[in-house]
Amino acid sequence: MPLIDQVQQDMVAAMKSKEEARLSALRMVKAALMKAKVDSPKPLDEAAEMQILKSLIKQRIDAADMFRKAGREDQANKEEAERALIESYLPAGATDAEIDAAIAEAMVETGATSAKQMGLVMKAAQAKLKGKTVDGKAMSEKVRAKLA
Repeated sequence: MPLIDQVQQDMVAAMKSKEEARLSALRMVKAALMKAKVDSPKPLDEAAEMQILKSLIKQRIDAADMFRKAGREDQANKEEAERALIESYLPAGATDAEIDAAIAEAMVETGATSAKQMGLVMKAAQAKLKGKTVDGKAMSEKVRAKLA
């Protein structure tokens, strides 16, 4: 089932159960997907949908940090709840062991030995973890530590 249809079904369920916060977050996700669908001349594929969700998650993380710095804990908690809801639509995340194994294989494949070759290792490791959700920042820190 396409992601937009799944979000629509979840919106109906949220309306019936009168979950206002969930409904608001789902409307935001649907709006982002619809905007991308309209802006793109070709139909959205699964990778494009996942990229949209990842950008929405990043926005929520940044907003929560800003709210916390401003002393608005209630708004920060709202943003965190929205982030958790959006993450539920992403595929399962890669475990630390899987990430470490992918980085090790990528280093062997590319023959990387210095931090200048970090981009090659990152690209190869991400290719090995395709289809799984990976935190790019955490992965880059691990690669940097191994190449240093």
